[in-house]
Amino acid sequence: MLLATLSMVSPLSIDTFFPSFPAIAEYYHLTDWQVQQIITAYLIPFSCFTLVHGPLSDALGRRPVVIAGLLVYTAASIGCVFAPTFGVLLLARAVQGMAAGIGPTVARAVVRDLYEGPNAQRLMSAMMMIFSVAPAAAPVIGGWIHVTLGWRSVFGMMVMLGVALGVFTYLALPETHPKEKRSELHLGDLARASARIARSGPFMLLAFSAALCFGAVLTFIGAAPAIVMKTWGLSETQFHHLFIPIIGGFMVSSFVSNRTAGRIPRSRQLGIGFVLMIVASALATLLEYFASAPPRLAEQVLLFVLAFGAQFVFPILALEMLDLFPSARGAAASVQSFIALGICSLEMGFLSPVLEGSLLRLNGLALIGSAAALALWRVGVRSAVQSRP
Repeated sequence: MLLATLSMVSPLSIDTFFPSFPAIAEYYHLTDWQVQQIITAYLIPFSCFTLVHGPLSDALGRRPVVIAGLLVYTAASIGCVFAPTFGVLLLARAVQGMAAGIGPTVARAVVRDLYEGPNAQRLMSAMMMIFSVAPAAAPVIGGWIHVTLGWRSVFGMMVMLGVALGVFTYLALPETHPKEKRSELHLGDLARASARIARSGPFMLLAFSAALCFGAVLTFIGAAPAIVMKTWGLSETQFHHLFIPIIGGFMVSSFVSNRTAGRIPRSRQLGIGFVLMIVASALATLLEYFASAPPRLAEQVLLFVLAFGAQFVFPILALEMLDLFPSARGAAASVQSFIALGICSLEMGFLSPVLEGSLLRLNGLALIGSAAALALWRVGVRSAVQSRP
């Protein structure tokens, strides 16, 4: 529960304030593209600093790194609440992003510290099932807070989240990486460890495959304000129309993956997930192209299947990447997160606003990403087999 809750910090920080986009744009006199950069200002530092969090936890231990990150996150959230200008808000969001990546990055390393094989897959899937509640609940909660108390109070909720998680972590998180297993804290060594991982062809192929899978879904989340309030014509408190199908797909997939861990081969589960993604995005693209007013229920069902497939794939790819570097799992988790978040930053911060909530374009992008992810996985598996002595 604690590891899943730590992983929730990121999605809560990304989409809680989506319903507040129009109000923030009006307050600071911004265009739609400018207000979208509140996401970009968070995601780019988020992705870059994940390269630091894992190696730091390898050297200093998991527990102190998580606690320090939550303190920084809380301070940055206070800055968002009281930001007098848009520039200050972007700066505070950047600091938020620097710290927020600690939760999901270190949580994955803790899983591999404690468990092996099917047990690791079960815990990873259980974490993702709990974690999946956050993106669905965040914009709904944020919408009601915005309507009731105003947009600054949405960031105030993040302050309370940081404080509560800091206390929870201090009381409940044990140290899973003992001193005798830690690496020396030398920046050069940390950089070399990350560079060694980044030079691994199989690792990079699997990392980009995982990134494209998750990016296929996160592009819809990045475009959520345009989809919900413009394309579908709904209000600030109705973001659940988009997020429940997506997060429902994540949760059901995590449950199924948990039950099938150790019962079916990983390669078969990956194949099922990729096929579901490609079929769902292809059908959705055809639906949007040929139907002038597609039924919203059909759009939601296909989003559910797309999310199910992505979640069916991602935890297994994450475990396979970590297993390539058993002595540097924190660094491996950091490089993996950096690549995934870098791809998602580009898609959510730049492509999503350009596509302007067009479900035809978004589904076409998801189809291309899913097909590319499948191809990269197949090549990555062959490369991993050939590189073994």
